[in-house]
Amino acid sequence: MIIPGKNRVNTRAKENRLDTLRQQIIDLLSTQSLGVLATSAKGHPYTSLVGFVVTDQLDELLFATHRATRKFGYLQADPRVSLLIDSRSNQVEDFREAVALSAIGTAREVPPEQRDRLRQLFLAHHPYLAEFVHSPGCALCLIKVQRYSLVQRFQDVLELDFDAPHSTP
Repeated sequence: MIIPGKNRVNTRAKENRLDTLRQQIIDLLSTQSLGVLATSAKGHPYTSLVGFVVTDQLDELLFATHRATRKFGYLQADPRVSLLIDSRSNQVEDFREAVALSAIGTAREVPPEQRDRLRQLFLAHHPYLAEFVHSPGCALCLIKVQRYSLVQRFQDVLELDFDAPHSTP
């Protein structure tokens, strides 16, 4: 049975939920400057604290690391990564109010033709890292986000999937 206008209402509601989810992701990414990068090598996970910045379309995140680090070596061996960004403040309220966002994707070093533009974007958010970012051993890395998973109240999970035509929050 087809109910006139029902699909339009469902589509509108879905678009509103998606807009709300995008705004929640933007709000969290714009208020946090550190995340926990998860890499993997030889069958074992490895995590690192990194400064990051998101690009305008939300589908790319930047971070900087030295090429001589374990983290960079692991990225070379396996580019699949996850970056966890959260709003915790280590207070009791976090159990009700903290939000955690996992960005799942692949990471690679920024190619030379994009380096200057993306370095400027990174340094606009992390100017205190200028000396490090301009050092010869520094690699500016780009995570191509395939999916964001937002967790609220330790159990409510919403996802924004860049590979799917329409995400379902």
